[in-house]
Amino acid sequence: MAINILHHGAASGVTGSCHELQLSTGRSLLIDCGLFQGSEARSTPEIEFDVSTIDALLVTHCHIDHVGRIPYLLAAGFNGPIFATHATAKLLPLVIRDALKVGATDNERLIEQVIDRLQDRLIGLEYNEWFMPTNNARARFRMAGHILGSAYIEIDTDYQRVVFSGDLGAPHTPLLPAPSPLEYADILVLESTYGDKNHSDRVGRTARLKRSIERAFKDNGTILIPAFSIGRTQELLYELEEILHSSEQWEYLDIIVDSPLAAKFTDQYRALSSLWDQEAKQRVKSGRHPLSFDQLLTINSHDEHLKTIEYLKKTGRAAIVIAASGMCTGGRIVNYLKALLPDPRTDVLFVGYQAQGTPGRDIQHYGTGGWVKLEGKKINIAAQVTTISGYSAHAGQDDLIGFACNTSIPVGHIRLVHGDLSAKEALAKQLSTKLPDSIIEVIVEQTVWRPVQ
Repeated sequence: MAINILHHGAASGVTGSCHELQLSTGRSLLIDCGLFQGSEARSTPEIEFDVSTIDALLVTHCHIDHVGRIPYLLAAGFNGPIFATHATAKLLPLVIRDALKVGATDNERLIEQVIDRLQDRLIGLEYNEWFMPTNNARARFRMAGHILGSAYIEIDTDYQRVVFSGDLGAPHTPLLPAPSPLEYADILVLESTYGDKNHSDRVGRTARLKRSIERAFKDNGTILIPAFSIGRTQELLYELEEILHSSEQWEYLDIIVDSPLAAKFTDQYRALSSLWDQEAKQRVKSGRHPLSFDQLLTINSHDEHLKTIEYLKKTGRAAIVIAASGMCTGGRIVNYLKALLPDPRTDVLFVGYQAQGTPGRDIQHYGTGGWVKLEGKKINIAAQVTTISGYSAHAGQDDLIGFACNTSIPVGHIRLVHGDLSAKEALAKQLSTKLPDSIIEVIVEQTVWRPVQ
């Protein structure tokens, strides 16, 4: 029996990453088990595939579209180990607890039962450490540079190396080292979120962020940044600290993080500073605190959250608010948007991917003069809307091509997942030019049964 790769998510779209590697032994390994989001969201997130042959789950990183279905995997009868890097193993229970509270139940006893089952199965490992997730296969995690603890996964089995990219980061992502170069792969399952575009460089995006701050000061307005609690929030704080450090004119500017979950993740980022890149470590050595500085305010309680919105709405005080969710599908950012989108002094700054069918994509697409529906209510958009693609935690087209092509032996077979069809097709065209003798496959079906030779 040849090995198969079945795709249970992130095949026909971007979210719901979940890939099953079926081995010649008849057993399987599952790589990620994420939630479908935006227009791809399912009415029920239950597991619709057989889990009886799955020996282990390997987690690339803890964004919800890669891990959100894990509680349902456990409920479906999966009892195997869950392997992740040490950092991901620390962050994952926080992510799952929040996801259950927001999207499933407020029953604390039930949530704790799920978290206890999860932690019983979690095994944290070092980067580059080979382990045996099942018979006839060895695997290791390699630095992916996407968020803290993120990894791509190499699996050696049946004399073949199969690599699952997870989400790859851009080479110059703040705080984190660049992705480890790919040595080789017989089969590469590669993300394609930004397979059709490149990001602006770090200098350019910082300049655009500074211009937004200048406008906020001039108009006495608020900058709203919808951001994912893990990864993007910490990168923004890092760059905002640099902007404030290099200029005295914004010494009274408040940087507000209105997300208890983001605050917890930021604490973990500080605790795991050994995984930071050399630039970030040097800042700490010089006495600076990139993720904990005087102008940083954290909002915890819901009452404090509502008072902050009312204060900003009434006073028009210049401030930067970072709040989840990153695609404006829920969370505290929605209350800010409902209150401040109709105010022309407001700036909405998108720094990450906005999936189709999300309010974030609608605000981004229609912009000033348009409208968006939030919690069933039509909200007119008078605010300025800006997108800074350089803050994306995903690799751009050139980065993806470099990852796949700069190997000692050309990759034999590439499967493109985790992207809109146009992004996959654009990336496939470029890869076909660079690797004319390789098989480049655009995956559009959730389950692919063809054997991988």
